[in-house]
Amino acid sequence: MLIDVHAHFLHDRTPRADWQARNASRLSAGERVGISIHIASILGSWGAASPTYFPSPADVRYANDFLLALQHRHPARVRGYVAVNPNYTDEALGEITRCLDAGMIGIKLAASRRADDPLLDPICRLAAERGVPILHHVWQHRRRDYPGQEASDARELGALAARHPEVRFLLAHIGGGGDWLHSLPILRSLPNVFVDLSGSGVDGGMLEACLDAVGVERLVWGCDLTIETGWAKLRYLEHLLPSDELERVRWRNAAGIFPPDAFPAD
Repeated sequence: MLIDVHAHFLHDRTPRADWQARNASRLSAGERVGISIHIASILGSWGAASPTYFPSPADVRYANDFLLALQHRHPARVRGYVAVNPNYTDEALGEITRCLDAGMIGIKLAASRRADDPLLDPICRLAAERGVPILHHVWQHRRRDYPGQEASDARELGALAARHPEVRFLLAHIGGGGDWLHSLPILRSLPNVFVDLSGSGVDGGMLEACLDAVGVERLVWGCDLTIETGWAKLRYLEHLLPSDELERVRWRNAAGIFPPDAFPAD
């Protein structure tokens, strides 16, 4: 079994005219790599009708509905994170409840608000109540503000995780840009934060450093937007880890993070 904890799909209101081909190619490439389940989110309209990182409630709802329909069409292969904009607190809490009730298994927070902002606390309390994890977009060592987003780094996510020790957080795409070596020491003392190995970075020593920082028990495998670099890391892990530890990264750790009935029993 192989679980991709960080996948994305598109829908018909996103800027790409080839959205159907992109979705199909993700599923077909995943089949070749051996991905059993894609745990995915859709970030609003990806900037077409409202900003990618500050999506309107209407765009959030449309994207989540599309993902629920995709999950229904591929029940053995697709699971969903409900993506929300925490700047709309009441709408976000209602959307999380609606989508979890409909079968989604986690919450996706992008860069709509800094991770340490108290505005995220109600979402974390609901995540704890429902027993679902939060995948949080992270820029590895944010040195400045970036246009169109409120990017967070590991230190800010760590502050949120410390306030909510009962919630499991996935620090997004350790290879997704920035100084990942800055992120890792911050995570050592935060047992409820897991490292999502996705992202296009495949630096030498990255996987060894992740293992040293959080141990094999807190690594989860994923791809993010593209699959090839996730596949490269998987092939490297096959040489780096014994089979029982490899299984933890491939799927067993994810199975322990998400609700008990999120994946097939075998």
